[in-house]
Parts: sequence; C-alpha cells; structure tokens
Amino acid sequence: MSNGRYFRATGKGVSARDQIANTKAEMEAHKALAQQVSTSIQVVADSYLKDVQGEHVNEAIERFETLTREITSTSIGDLRKIGTKKFLQEDNYYAVFVAYEIKKSAMFRFLKKKAKLDVKIDPLVRTQIINMCDQEIQRLEDEE
Repeated sequence: MSNGRYFRATGKGVSARDQIANTKAEMEAHKALAQQVSTSIQVVADSYLKDVQGEHVNEAIERFETLTREITSTSIGDLRKIGTKKFLQEDNYYAVFVAYEIKKSAMFRFLKKKAKLDVKIDPLVRTQIINMCDQEIQRLEDEE
C-alpha cells in the first residue's frame, strides 16, 4: 500500500504462458503507479497554484504536469520491484503477482532534474517548477 514516503502498486496477470502473465502483471502495476503519481502531482500543482500568483504560474503548472506525463509514460525514476509471486493454477494457467514502489522524494528529485534539463522551458517557468519540487521534497523529508 502507498504511504507518506512511497507510491506502491500491485499487478496481477494470468495467461497460459508464464512470460505473458508476468508482462500483464507488470503493465497493471505500472498503470496503477502512474495514476497515483498523476493524482499526487495534481494535488501538488493545485496547492502551489493557490500559494503563488503571477503571470507565468499557469504556464509552470501546465509544463509541470506535462513533464509528469512524459516521465510516467516513459520511465519513472527510482522504480523498484519489491515482490513477485508466480503460481500455476489448476487450469494450467499461470497467475503472476508483482509489487512495485517509488520513493516519493526520489520521484520529485527526478522530476526536478528533468525540468532543469528541458531546454524548451522558459527560465522563469523552470524556476517555478524547481521551487515546486523543492517544496514537495522538503515536505516529504520533514515527514520522515
């Protein structure tokens, strides 16, 4: 289960072939993680939007969310497989269960790094995204 420090998700896959069952389970877990990350980013962006006013804030929020979608659709920083189980069922189908986790602060550091390297971002917007990430990293570390 996810908590204050980690996003966690599980997936289950069933198939007559063990590799296909494994792939299905991993896809399901990745999808669940991406949804959690997206929801969390939306909360952070909404919170930041309430605290900061300015001409470029909406652009920063939009770019922040775009970076998040890019990250979750390609690779999520610091993704760790924390468990896997494979069973052969009575019907000779394989059932595979996997569990993944991402440390929240590491994910925000990865997002911050991605923002720093993105040359398409306006410098003011980049600063706002970095500030947003720094605030969330600090909040998460304070909770630890």
